[in-house]
This record gives sequence, C-alpha cells and structure tokens, in this order.
Amino acid sequence: MKSVRRHSLANARTAAYQAALTPGVARYLLDRGIGRDEAITYRLGVVGDRPFPGHERFRGMLAIPYLDRNGKPLTIRFRCLEEHDHRASFHGKYNTIKDDPPRMYGIDSVHQAGDTIDVAEGELDRIILRRIGLHAVAIPGAALWQGRHRRMLAGFNRVRVWGDPDDAGAEFTARICRALRSAKGVRLRDGDVTETYLQGGEQALLDLIKEDNQ
Repeated sequence: MKSVRRHSLANARTAAYQAALTPGVARYLLDRGIGRDEAITYRLGVVGDRPFPGHERFRGMLAIPYLDRNGKPLTIRFRCLEEHDHRASFHGKYNTIKDDPPRMYGIDSVHQAGDTIDVAEGELDRIILRRIGLHAVAIPGAALWQGRHRRMLAGFNRVRVWGDPDDAGAEFTARICRALRSAKGVRLRDGDVTETYLQGGEQALLDLIKEDNQ
C-alpha cells in the first residue's frame, strides 16, 4: 500500500512540474540538444511557484523524473539552472530528495538493449545518447555507483562508459570498469557527451565509438 501511495505521489509531482515547464527552461533544454519530443518523453519539468511540500528549496529548478521500465515515475532529481555558487546558495547543482536511495536513470534501456549498453555520467547526457539511437543509462557520479547497479549491467557483453573528461569523470569511469569486466571507457576529449554532441552532432559521438573499436 505504501508503495502504491508513493508512486501515486511521484506521478502527481511529475505531472505538475511537467505542466509548469516554461519557455525559458524549454530553451535551456533546446540549447543542450534536448527538444520538445525528448522533454515530453522523459517528462522533464520545472518546479514552479507552487512546489510540493518539502520541495520549496527546489523552486525554479529543472525537474528530472526517474521513470521505471514502463514510464512511471519513481522519484525526481532537480538541477539548478542558475549560474552561481550553488554551495553558497545552500544547495547543489543537482539535488536529490532527502533519504532517496541512489538510482540508475533510464532503466528502460536495461530491458531494451541487446548485448551492449552505454553508461553516461548525467541524466541529460543519457538523453542525448538515446537521441542518437544508443541504449543508455546514467549514474549521476562515481559516488552514486552501487553494487546493485553492477548486477543490473552484469549480463551485457559490452558496457561503454561515457565519463566526463575531468578528474571526476576519470573516477566515474574507473569505478565502473573495476566493477565490470565488460566495461570500457569512451575517450571524450572535447567536453562531456552533450558538449561533444553540440559541437559535432551525432557523428562526433559515433566516431568516438569507432575509435575505441579499432
């Protein structure tokens, strides 16, 4: 009963924030390669002037729901869209609901992929990988990689890890590759997945896969 109530509340929150998506936030997403169709598919939204109780500090943030394999919301993470010192503003760039366990984003891909799956370091990067036709999931940072995530990906023959080209991304890639013998990092050089896509389009990302296969 608790589970049904929790899922019902998650759906209500997701629907409300999706309906509150503003033209400004839609433009922010479009500038990151995420169009209207993706915003609808992944139920992206924004925390408006009437946040749900406990979400007041997320007002104005992008709402990124974590959907189950059937597209039903499990929880929501929030991304601050302001260019400021997030710690000084008493929140992170990305924010998780208190006591919510670390989750894998995009688990529908686990059930839809063949023998290969891609792992992005962020939710929006995962959406870009899906946009170009790759079955992908996301783990939002090395610290949130869990033992159960390893078990979820253990059946794949090939796991491509798209860690950002920085120290945090190197740790992200290393942690997953240590956990999975089938995992190998993709060598991003010109920024993260989204930045690479914006600079060179779909082909820029596919070329990186070709390089690693040579």
